Amino acid sequence: MRQKNWYLTIGTILTVCMLAFTVLGLFWTPYAPSAMSAAARSAPPSPAHLFGCDAYGRDIFSRTLEGAGSTLTIALAVLAVGAACGLAVGALCGYYGGPADALIMRLCDAVAAFPSVLLALVVLALTGPGKYNVIGALGVLFIPSFARLVRGEFLKYRERDFVRSARLMGVGSLRIIFIHILPNIWPTLLSGLAIGFNNAVLAEASMSYLGIGVTPTEPSLGYMLKDAQGSLFTLPWCTAFPAAVVILLILGVGLVGEGVRERMGVAS
Repeated sequence: MRQKNWYLTIGTILTVCMLAFTVLGLFWTPYAPSAMSAAARSAPPSPAHLFGCDAYGRDIFSRTLEGAGSTLTIALAVLAVGAACGLAVGALCGYYGGPADALIMRLCDAVAAFPSVLLALVVLALTGPGKYNVIGALGVLFIPSFARLVRGEFLKYRERDFVRSARLMGVGSLRIIFIHILPNIWPTLLSGLAIGFNNAVLAEASMSYLGIGVTPTEPSLGYMLKDAQGSLFTLPWCTAFPAAVVILLILGVGLVGEGVRERMGVAS
């Protein structure tokens, strides 16, 4: 009997709950996130304000909902750009090889030699803050990691017997790439996507915390943490709840990735 994969089970439950929370913030909040109330200034958590209020009387639960939805949207957009482009580059380089492969991989190595967040900060310092600038900067910087991951898998599979048989039968290269090889690398790719998503969430939150990510008028968990750092001990709920959402979201997706890797190990 196969042992229950607790990483995957717990990670899936936690991820679904956190995604439901963040998606909810895209459509509904109990209060206007930016609305101030003199009567609710510095109010602790209560049935009326589940996460309490900040020094301006803004509802933390509403702001966390909106910020989580924005952070999720940015992370998924960054992941889509990096994974889609990295998949295409890695698949072509891994399957065809040659001088172009060597040149592209050396460029990827050069980009990967520097911390992605540091490079993104440099790019945003030149282009200015904003949601779309963050997505563009991080999306491009995530391409090399996905390209190297996919290339390694294609190098492993392109000389397998079933691929050689397909070539001998006259099957086209694109069909071999998409029909014969790509389905076999999905487990590894899913694990890489989990890591990439967590990195995107952390990168967006870090840049917003430093004040060079999204603009202050746009919701972000990172900017909420920056805004609450002055009241860390007097109003701890202003920091605790946004930070908990980031931690639980990353933990859930990380456990799912670990569960996928564990299942691959058991299957092999």
